[in-house]
Amino acid sequence: MALFSKLLWLACLTAFLFRIARGDVHYYDFVVPFLNSQLREKNFTRLCSTKSMLVVNDSFPGPVIRVHKGDTVFVNVHNQGYYGVTIHWHGIKQPRNPWSDGPEYITQCPIEPGSNFTYEVILSSEEGTLWWHAHSDWTRSSVHGAIVIYPIEGTMPPYPEPDDEEVIVLGSWYLQDVNKLVDEDLQTGADTPRSDSYVINGQPGDLLECSQESTYRWVVDYGKTYLVRIVNAAMNAELFFAIANHSLTVVGMDGNYVKPINCDYVVLSPGQTMNVLLTANQSLSHYYIAARQYDSARPDVTNYDQTNATAILMYSGNYTPPSYPIFPSSLPSYEDFRTADRFSNRLRSLASKDHPVNVPLNVTTKMYISVSMNQILCPNQSCDGINGNRLSSSLNNISFVNPSTDILLAYYRNLSGFYTTDFPNWPPSLFNFTQEDLPFNTTVPIQGTKVKVLEYSEEVEITFQGTEVLNASENHPMHMHGYSFYVVASGYGNFNNETDPKSYNLVDPLEVTTIAVPKNGWATIRFKASNPGVWFWHCHFDRHLSWGMNTVMIVKNGGTPETSMRPPPSNMPVCKVPYVTWLEDFNDSNEEANKVEIF
Repeated sequence: MALFSKLLWLACLTAFLFRIARGDVHYYDFVVPFLNSQLREKNFTRLCSTKSMLVVNDSFPGPVIRVHKGDTVFVNVHNQGYYGVTIHWHGIKQPRNPWSDGPEYITQCPIEPGSNFTYEVILSSEEGTLWWHAHSDWTRSSVHGAIVIYPIEGTMPPYPEPDDEEVIVLGSWYLQDVNKLVDEDLQTGADTPRSDSYVINGQPGDLLECSQESTYRWVVDYGKTYLVRIVNAAMNAELFFAIANHSLTVVGMDGNYVKPINCDYVVLSPGQTMNVLLTANQSLSHYYIAARQYDSARPDVTNYDQTNATAILMYSGNYTPPSYPIFPSSLPSYEDFRTADRFSNRLRSLASKDHPVNVPLNVTTKMYISVSMNQILCPNQSCDGINGNRLSSSLNNISFVNPSTDILLAYYRNLSGFYTTDFPNWPPSLFNFTQEDLPFNTTVPIQGTKVKVLEYSEEVEITFQGTEVLNASENHPMHMHGYSFYVVASGYGNFNNETDPKSYNLVDPLEVTTIAVPKNGWATIRFKASNPGVWFWHCHFDRHLSWGMNTVMIVKNGGTPETSMRPPPSNMPVCKVPYVTWLEDFNDSNEEANKVEIF
């Protein structure tokens, strides 16, 4: 009997350890229809106007994926819309599996209408809240949703377990078809559209016309503590967020834990996620949950979305509700950069025994990347952008151009002609990056598809330097696919490579996947290149992404199968590309005959 008990105990222990090592497997179906009266007789009405738009499973925002740390998720995306789409799993590292990362023309070609593709989403060290979104054109404005990642079963988060939780997704609303507007603007070189309102869980809130009845409402019980999972899915805006009369305790960010900080507002860049604790300890009443834009651009530029999106926190119980909910007096004003900085500067990694930091200390590659707004010159100033030219943006004066097939496939199959490996480690010229009225020669970038290649296990330090080119400096939320990274320092002005490294935090720096490079300032990050594959780097303002503020990082394989990129799945979406781009000696005037399928 004792032997049987021991065997049973060993079997249970083995099963538990296997569960930790492998995690569970989940399956989701994402149906992506373009909803209109001809297809589903369903539309979306906001701000007194009705339109159809691309969504997942008939909902805006889309479905929440709920998993545990270390799990694997298979998501079969059925594209029943009118144009190609891809899905990115924002903040999930996808170890050795860039094939399911999702950015269009970087790791895959679009899932064409009438077809489907199954993503294998592999979780590793992530824990907290992340999100998924479309990564093709501007479809992520309506195709997005939260990913809730619980600790491994049998373990607890590093804070008292809350009584319940709430997911809050902040987003953008456009009265018109945003993809159509953006296509037109990119053709003419004009500025891209501003949103008509911000939304909380898909609703603008009752401060905006025709929105009172549909305002999102969250019912809480007095005395309970809630974990609030916040996602900034807005297209082009950092957002302030507050809940009237209630304190927030930040405990996590971008799928990592942070040292708890108490505050009465938070600020999130687009792409960032945040976990906060809220205790319902106020008088029984109604309180506004509110978000508004944090604008870091020039004060004289005021044509941004100045709506205040609201939801309502409602206490359960018997009481007379107020005529109007209380609005959060702690919500900062649109251009209050000092308040935004004061919050961001407090954030630190938890750096505990159970959640240690692993900051690279033996840097082998250093990069200094200028982050700029630019212009592409048009003949006779015939475009609709600045100075009659085409609006653009760049990293190290390279304005990224998407290739005709995805870079991952080209790299894996050693196809030439789709990209070059000469993305520079330094700007082509050094000047006073934060000076106003910079000369004309700083404003025109080089257009190209240039990537950075890293050896496996290199320890990398990158300093992103904001610039005042075209007098257009603002914060730039830089996002890295396939990795998280440590923000070891940031500051204003030009980075000084002699004095600024002395202030590096190598003890408990914030670990994130998206960081806002300060307006006319800099931010330095570190990471270890231990995830082989092709990974996208880009500003998470979609207007800047569309204009070229992007690059690609290729991390080579290590020396073993366990440190090498996995082979592609058999059902990758097919790319149709001209032969001539990769078969140099082919020459035929029949363009259609020159098409081949690469898969």
